[in-house]
Amino acid sequence: MKYLKIFGKKKLNGEISISGAKNAALPLLAATILAKNKIKIGNLPDVVDINTLLKLLEKLGSSYEKNKNEILIETSKINNTKATYDIVKTMRASILVLGPLLARFGHCEVSLPGGCAIGQRPVDLHLKALEQMGAKIEIKNGYIQATCEKGLKGSKIVFDKVTVGGTENILMAASLATGKTTIINAAKEPEIVQLCEVLQKAGVQIEGVGTSKLVIEGTDGKLLEFKDFNIIPDRIEAGTYMCAAAITNSKLTIKNIIPLHLEAIISKLEQMNFEIIQAEDHLTILPTDEIKPVNIITSEYPGFPTDMQAQFMALATQANGVSTIDERLFENRFMHVSELLRLGADIHLNGNMATIIGTPNKLNGTDVMATDLRASSALVLAALVAQGETNIHRIYHLDRGYEDLEGKLSQIGVDIKRYDE
Repeated sequence: MKYLKIFGKKKLNGEISISGAKNAALPLLAATILAKNKIKIGNLPDVVDINTLLKLLEKLGSSYEKNKNEILIETSKINNTKATYDIVKTMRASILVLGPLLARFGHCEVSLPGGCAIGQRPVDLHLKALEQMGAKIEIKNGYIQATCEKGLKGSKIVFDKVTVGGTENILMAASLATGKTTIINAAKEPEIVQLCEVLQKAGVQIEGVGTSKLVIEGTDGKLLEFKDFNIIPDRIEAGTYMCAAAITNSKLTIKNIIPLHLEAIISKLEQMNFEIIQAEDHLTILPTDEIKPVNIITSEYPGFPTDMQAQFMALATQANGVSTIDERLFENRFMHVSELLRLGADIHLNGNMATIIGTPNKLNGTDVMATDLRASSALVLAALVAQGETNIHRIYHLDRGYEDLEGKLSQIGVDIKRYDE
């Protein structure tokens, strides 16, 4: 088991280049199941979750050549439609193979997913939608067994609540279905927009891209001719490093970004009294005389992302005053609070509402334990301003979503090293 040792109280400087978005790459890799040709994908993040999904695709019969951030993948020889527990248990996104496998082969078995324990994220919305498209679904021995002998049929899908994974699964399934599928209350995240754009270039007619109503004209089972593409930059990684600059009150330039995707994060940092200079594909965050408190409510895109609330909680410990975070999307996403308390933070919980009493320079280094991917990054941020050394254990969570975290932090002035327990 590996851990990170960080010595705090150092100013940052320089620039960081953002990697491709894990949450865009995962559905796009799953979508290659719908392809009849080899596809070159660039700006692929070199993180554990990506390698896990590639392992799953390989087990299904795909082949690929990977060179760090570029991959040439072929799925035309897939001959297995069972996504087994040993892989799926480690990552919820494995459920994204369900829609494309069922659409292409008319049958599949996918283990019920695992992943971060940040609250219940049931797949019932995915399954109900596929049933509306003509699939027969049975849960047996921990597996989703799906069949559709005559192929999926276009349908009107109304999601009871916004679901990113559900929208992605049905988008992919609808691409090979017969007829028109309409998704009402679709998620609007940039990662879904890119999935739509890639499918469009592969020959699928999709209307309403970027809105909550998507209309997909299926190809009646005909496989798609994909074009080569690059993964969009990771807005959560970018936001995390913006918070690193903010919590250390340092000047830092963040490169390879799409500023439009960061508007909610930028807005909150500006409310905390930081000046941010934006350009077409990069931004610079400047130090401030005083970090002001902030009130945050998480919501679906384009609102404030739940994947950034842990990082902002760490930042709020250095504000002058009381901040609040209202977590509206997941009921168990404050597991990092107990670890921040170990560092000396003053945080009070009331259900899904956190109150952070900001006291600059109060944190002290100690041993802490990561509990999920984004909680891990919050502990890294807190360690940057803690007095002395902080050891962050169970960092396999971090490796799931951050490419070369210690390398990137080292190059901007952080004293950070990885060790074996």
